[in-house]
Amino acid sequence: MFRIGHGYDLHRLEPYSTWNTSGGGQPLRALRLGGVAIEHDRGVVAHSDGDALLHAVTDALLGAAGLPDLGSSYPDRDPAWAGADSALFLRETAGKIRAARWAIENIDATVILERPKVAPHKEAIRASIAALLEIEAARVNVKGKTHEKVDAVGEGRAIEVHVVALLRYAGP
Repeated sequence: MFRIGHGYDLHRLEPYSTWNTSGGGQPLRALRLGGVAIEHDRGVVAHSDGDALLHAVTDALLGAAGLPDLGSSYPDRDPAWAGADSALFLRETAGKIRAARWAIENIDATVILERPKVAPHKEAIRASIAALLEIEAARVNVKGKTHEKVDAVGEGRAIEVHVVALLRYAGP
């Protein structure tokens, strides 16, 4: 028996030089993808660490397992998750999935980001996600795409991620 889940996340990107949180807005966090720090002149506007890739992977797995989504499980209104490492969300989710006797067959992720390019970081990202999920890196695929300068993503003002996860029932 198999189950498929889809995860999605989008975060605003802002230049460090112009960011001001004096109005009570969310903090600006350094760009991270799949648990890997990525050098960039913009930061991610987020309650947790803003790792859009780990958020989308977590949501895809939760969806495939029929569990409450990321926002219900780790709400951004809860101060306990302020600045939280998204690896925690993914590790806990993987544990819930294993406890329910599901095995993660594969993860297929598409990161849509005008810059910086994802390709130079792809292998480190794959290895990081695989380690967090305790699966082989060959079961994790990460693709980088641009948005061809269209809309907020294409203008470099946002990052968007889509993830598909496949679970296999591991039996009693």
